[in-house]
Amino acid sequence: MPVIREATSADAPALLECIQLLAEYEREPDVVVNTIDRIRELFFGPNPAVFAHVAKDAGEVVGIAIWYLTYSTWEGEHGIHLEDLYVKDAHRGRGHALALMRQLAAICTERGYARFEWAVLDWNQLAIDFYERLGAEPMTGWHIRRLEGEALAALAAQHPVANG
Repeated sequence: MPVIREATSADAPALLECIQLLAEYEREPDVVVNTIDRIRELFFGPNPAVFAHVAKDAGEVVGIAIWYLTYSTWEGEHGIHLEDLYVKDAHRGRGHALALMRQLAAICTERGYARFEWAVLDWNQLAIDFYERLGAEPMTGWHIRRLEGEALAALAAQHPVANG
């Protein structure tokens, strides 16, 4: 049975390692700029807004679930957004991802949260099949949008305060 627990500051190096491995898996090996110090600050500082659980096997962190709270204005309830779910290659197929998902689902139900959501890459059929086995359904009619880099800076520069 996989051991699942909340991550601690001591897990920061393992979290970063899994984040880097996930980036490689998702064909973006050079995009990770996160650091151990930044993880410790944002996950375990005085006002964390992002959280993590780890899957351990023989004392080693072999998987992670990184998540944060969302809010549904229509339902008036919080939810969980799963940012990253990752299990190291050598440990896949042993129930670690399922155990992590069960843990987050339990948090949702225990706290009265209305939703548990995440995104999955359209080419990641293994993950899609896994999520469908859990009973998760795709959100039709919605497309994720993102502002970053120059586009984000340009929009921010249009704000009256930013312009002086």
